[in-house]
This record gives sequence, structure tokens and C-alpha cells, in this order.
Amino acid sequence: MRRRDFIAGAAGLGAASPLAARAQQTTPPTIGFLHQGSPEPNAKFVAGFRKGLVEAGYVEGRNIAIEYRWAQADINRLPELAADLVQRQVDVIATPGSILAALAAKNATATIPIVFMTGLDPVQIGLVASLNRPGANVTGIGGMNLGLSAKELGLLHELRSGDAPFAVFVNPANPQISSLITELQTAASAIGRQIEIVAVRSGRDINGAFMGAVQKRAGALLITGDQLFTSRIVQLAILAAHHAMPAIYTLREFAEAGGLMSYGSNFADLFRQTGVYIGRVLNGQKPADLPIVQATTFEFLINLQTAEALGIEIPPTLLARADEVIE
Repeated sequence: MRRRDFIAGAAGLGAASPLAARAQQTTPPTIGFLHQGSPEPNAKFVAGFRKGLVEAGYVEGRNIAIEYRWAQADINRLPELAADLVQRQVDVIATPGSILAALAAKNATATIPIVFMTGLDPVQIGLVASLNRPGANVTGIGGMNLGLSAKELGLLHELRSGDAPFAVFVNPANPQISSLITELQTAASAIGRQIEIVAVRSGRDINGAFMGAVQKRAGALLITGDQLFTSRIVQLAILAAHHAMPAIYTLREFAEAGGLMSYGSNFADLFRQTGVYIGRVLNGQKPADLPIVQATTFEFLINLQTAEALGIEIPPTLLARADEVIE
């Protein structure tokens, strides 16, 4: 490289960039990865995150280091894990798929860039000032999956006619639980259907939640897109089959694991987009200037094998609208 080219490139980094000093060091930048779940059920999604980093020019172990912090479903550990990443002076904190992790990171630092991915409204829960101009040190990807619950309720109604109520699994710890329940009740009233809200506070409550849905003679089950549920894909699909309970989920991975139907954005791709955004921050862009990326494409999957096992005939109108049918 010619000397004048090097000087020009160095000047382009911008002395005001918080990452400029690190970029001139021999050690690679470090990403702090904070999540309320555990690594095993999120392996596919983390692979998507790494894919996004590669697209942005960063390869773990080569020119980027990642410090992983998993709360192992104990959300009370998130503040200390976030504080640990801040103390280690990571260059950016990623909190994909975990809104509570994003809030913990924001409470822990006002200077280190934070890139989140959430299915909630990031403005309503106080993560950012606006979608177009997030402000401060936080930006990210909006999956909108939790906001699709009313749509999912409508799909269940098309599948299961009659008067039987629908059970809805929700996590009371979710920051938007009140607005979610209001939205669901409004949607249920519009289609003339009764819903039973079932609170699930931890993995230990899941078996009892299914028993409660059966005792209430629920005609079907809606499992909302909270991280408490998205980290237990196989368990929930198996329990729904065991109790012969038709169910709709947010992630396509549920239908692939034997769930009856799923409707939502592609979670692995949202993790990929988070990795891409991390790369943009590492390259010197400020989170305050990076607008929130909103998911615009949603997938509707139907598992015909599960429908046959449950003795359910899928209406042709639903089959025609499915993006993918698993046979």
C-alpha cells in the first residue's frame, strides 16, 4: 500500500469515532453478546448472527472476538452480566432476541454502542427515542413478532371453528404484557372468540400451563413470541402433541420441530441482520444515526404431518396462503 493511500484511509476513520483508537491497535475489537437464555437452543440463531458479521467483514477468531454471556433463563443475572461486559470495555454489546438483555445493557452503559433485536416496540419500552433517529448509544432490529399475536389468533380461528376458547401463553415479565393482552382481547372480541390468558413465568410452569389449557377445554393454543417460549421450541412442540393441542407459534422452527402452524418473521435472518448492524457500528457509524430496521416479511408455515396426527383437516384457504407446507 502506498503511504499516501494509507494516510487517506486513516483520515477516513474519523478521530471522533469511539472505535478509531481500537482500530489502530493490534488486538481485534470485541463484541459483548448478552442473552437471557442458554447457548444450546439458540445455536442456529447465533450461527445467523455470525453470518451477518461475516457479511460485514468480521470473522470470529480472526479479526473479531466475542464475549458470550448467557443468563441461563435467570433474568435476575442480566444486570451483573451486562456490568461485566462494560467493565471488560467491549467495543459493542449485542442483545439479539432478548429484550430484557437490551434493557439491562442500556442501564449498564450510556457510551458503549448497543445493538438489539426485539419483537417489541423499542420506542414504547424506552429503548430508543424514535425508529428513524434512535438517539444515544442504542439501535437495532425490530422483528415485530410479539405484535403478530392478533394475526395468529385470526389464523387459529380460521382453523378451529366453534365456541371452544383459545388458550394464550404469555410471560408476565414481558415489558409490554399489558398492551399485548389488550390487543389480544380486542382481536378476540372482533372475531367473537373467548380467550384464556395463561401466565407462564418460567420453564417450570410450562407443564402446568398445558394441563390448565386442557382443563379449560381449550380448542387451540397460541404461544406468544416471548423469549421464554422461543428458547423451548422442542419442549413446547412435544407437549402440544402429547396433549393433542393444536397450536400456532411465532417461529418457523416450531413448525419444523412438529408444531402445527407458525407465523412470524425469520428469526435466524433477524440475528443475521443484527450481525450486519454490529459491523456497521464497528466500522464507525454511530447508533444514534442508524435507524431501526423493521421486519417486513413474515412466513406462514403449516405442518401437514402434525395435522394428520391430530386428526385436523386444514381448510383449503389456509393451505393456499401458506408460504411453506411441511408434508
